[in-house]
Amino acid sequence: MASVVLKGVKKIYKGGFTAVKNFDLEINDKEFVVFVGPSGCGKSTTLRMVAGLEDITEGDIYIGGRRVNDAEPKDRDIAMVFQNYALYPHMSVYENMAFGLTLRRVKRDEIHRRVLEAAEILGISDLLARTPRALSGGQRQRVAIGRAIVRVPQVFLMDEPLSNLDAKLRNQMRAEIMQLREKINTTFIYVTHDQTEAMTLGDRIVIMRDGVIQQVGTPQEVFDTPANIFVAGFIGSPPMNFFKGIVTEKGGKQILSVCGGEMQIKDPSVKGEVTVGIRPEHVYLTEKGSMCGEIIVSEMMGSELHLHLKTAEDGRVIIRVPTLDLSESDKERLSLHNTVSFGFRKQALHFFDPVTGENTLKKSSHN
Repeated sequence: MASVVLKGVKKIYKGGFTAVKNFDLEINDKEFVVFVGPSGCGKSTTLRMVAGLEDITEGDIYIGGRRVNDAEPKDRDIAMVFQNYALYPHMSVYENMAFGLTLRRVKRDEIHRRVLEAAEILGISDLLARTPRALSGGQRQRVAIGRAIVRVPQVFLMDEPLSNLDAKLRNQMRAEIMQLREKINTTFIYVTHDQTEAMTLGDRIVIMRDGVIQQVGTPQEVFDTPANIFVAGFIGSPPMNFFKGIVTEKGGKQILSVCGGEMQIKDPSVKGEVTVGIRPEHVYLTEKGSMCGEIIVSEMMGSELHLHLKTAEDGRVIIRVPTLDLSESDKERLSLHNTVSFGFRKQALHFFDPVTGENTLKKSSHN
C-alpha cells in the first residue's frame, strides 16, 4: 500500500489550455479520496496524470515515496477502473481478470488463486466462463473491478466507474464499493461528478473547478463549512439558497436584512453587504411573517416536498418540507401559486463575501 503526493502539478495542452493548475495534495496510505466537480474541471485529467496516461507539464507526483513523473503506467504499481469497463469482448470473464497477470508472467497457480479470490469478493464466481456480452452493466463493472483487484496494486484509481449504470444499480454498486474498500484495504482515488458518490464514499473530498482545488475536507466538513459559494452550491441536494443581504447595527444589535425581513445575528465578523446562504432543509414555513413567496414549483419526492418560491425581490427560495406530518389543510395551503411565509434557522446561516465568494465564517456562531 502507498501514499500519493502531488506537488504543484499542472497540465497545459497544446494550444495553451490549462486543464489543471498548481494541484497540491497529500493522500495518505489506505485513504479513500474522491475528486469531484463538474464536467471539464480537470478531475479525470489529474487522475490520468497519476496513472501515467497523461504527461505532467509541471510539478511532481510521488507514489509510495517514489517520484513517478517519468515512470511508465505499468511500472507505477497502480490499477485503474475505467468508465467504459474496457473489457476484451472475445475473452471470458476469467481470462479478462487473468490477462494482466499473464502478461506479467505470474505463475498459473497464483493467477488462478487471485482470480477466484477476487471473484468471490465481488460475487461473480458463477460468471467466470461467460463473455462480456452475456453480462449486465453491473456485472461488467464488477469484472473490471476484479481485473484491477487481482493486480494487488498499491493504489486503486477509479474514473467515474458507475456513470453508465442506472440509478438503482448505481446505488447498489456504490454500497458494494464501500464494502470492497473494507476487504482490500488499499489507497483509493475515485473520480466522479456525482456529489452523492463523493459524500458517501470518500474519507476526504477534493472539490475542483476549472482545474483548481476549491476545498479539501471530510464530507461533513465541506457540507457544514463550505469554503466558498461554488462549494456551497455544488454540495447538497437541492442546492443551497443564496440571497443578497445587508448587516447593520441597530440599538447595539447586529441586524441582518434579507428577503424583505430582518433578524438579529451575533457575529462581529459580518458587516455590510453580504451574500447569505442557507440550505433548503434549514428553511421552515411559518403562519405569517415578513419573508414570503409564491409557490411556483412543487416537487413531490415521497418523504418530502421541495417547494420553489418566488419572492417579492425576484429571488428564489427552495424549501424541503417533510410530508409525514402534513395535514390536508397543509397540502391545500402548499398548492401552486399560493403565497406562504418562511423563516431561516439562524444557526445554519452562511455568509459569503459578495465580491470574492469566500465564506466569511469558519464556523457558524449565530444564536
